[in-house]
Amino acid sequence: MQWGVYIHIPFCRQKCFYCDFPSYAGKEKLMEGYTEALCQQIEIQGLSFRQKWGKPATVYMGGGTPTALPPQCMAQVLQAVKDYMGQEFAEFTVECNPGTVDAAYLQMLRKGGVNRLSFGVQSFQDELLRRIGRIHSGAEAVQAVKLSRQAGFDNISVDLMYGLPGQSLADLQESVGRAAELAVEHISIYGLQVEEGTAFARMEKMGKLNLPSEEQAEAMYDYMTTALPEMGYRRYEVSNFAKEGFESRHNRSYWQAVPYLGLGTAAHSYLEGKRYAAVADIAAYISGVKAGREFWQLEEEPTRAHDMEEFAFLALRTVEGLSRQAFADKFHVELTEVYGQVMKKLAAQGLLTVDHAGCRLTDKGFKYGNMAFAEFILD
Repeated sequence: MQWGVYIHIPFCRQKCFYCDFPSYAGKEKLMEGYTEALCQQIEIQGLSFRQKWGKPATVYMGGGTPTALPPQCMAQVLQAVKDYMGQEFAEFTVECNPGTVDAAYLQMLRKGGVNRLSFGVQSFQDELLRRIGRIHSGAEAVQAVKLSRQAGFDNISVDLMYGLPGQSLADLQESVGRAAELAVEHISIYGLQVEEGTAFARMEKMGKLNLPSEEQAEAMYDYMTTALPEMGYRRYEVSNFAKEGFESRHNRSYWQAVPYLGLGTAAHSYLEGKRYAAVADIAAYISGVKAGREFWQLEEEPTRAHDMEEFAFLALRTVEGLSRQAFADKFHVELTEVYGQVMKKLAAQGLLTVDHAGCRLTDKGFKYGNMAFAEFILD
């Protein structure tokens, strides 16, 4: 059975100003205890699900900043994965901050079974990096990718952002160009969203957040969706572009409703049609694992309508779109019986292409995706 594993590392050197993920700076004293608890969970639950479903196809370690872990802690986690979940996975990704890795750390990751790296670069301009709270420089990002090549990695992804405070179209063009010059295999590029509870949200309320205008942000979007394919990066999802054969297998599994096991604090799981969330507090997670307590919580029991909505949303994020056959196989009802009128409406607006295989967003639909997704909500 195809399934994946997500491992959450909640630590970071500094909280980025835009970040609302469950991650924490200044918690170094908890790293060893967290590593021990995580390895215990990998042994118990990872081994259990491996015995049930076989070796997972993909493993993804995210955060936070996984590479904020000291080398000995990271090596311990990698060994636990190897011992209890297998090795030589089709894809084993670790997220990295360029400011937290050196040649020795990268070599340790490669020897530990990691075969894909995802660097949170966001921008190659130092001033922009400072404004968003990143700890690395543009030069360090370039060096990190080069050191990764030397360590033997041939599957590298870079995250970039647009719509940043003070960012210009020329800035974005330079960053995209630098990433392409480094010949990375995959580029994820996200528009800034100001989320509640972040430093940027507080700055915005005080009138101190100098964001690009809607017209400027739209020009950035138009540039990246046009330029990246011309550079050899095919768009395969709303925010993701890759060279042929280097699409993220793990992320694809999310969009295709493949089961996955979440390990670590705040990790989410999707198992047998139900979603679970782990406790977000690091200390509570550590004590819970050591005591053998149940620290997972079943999220709201999904309704059939909710499952249909989510299936549609996730599929429409991809260029392949929503398959009639896949929908019928999962829900035992024809796609057009549920969404026929919605599909006609969005097609008339130029947001959706409809054919015998199903439906998918047009270029215009990707650009105004939220408008299209809203139509797939069932009353």
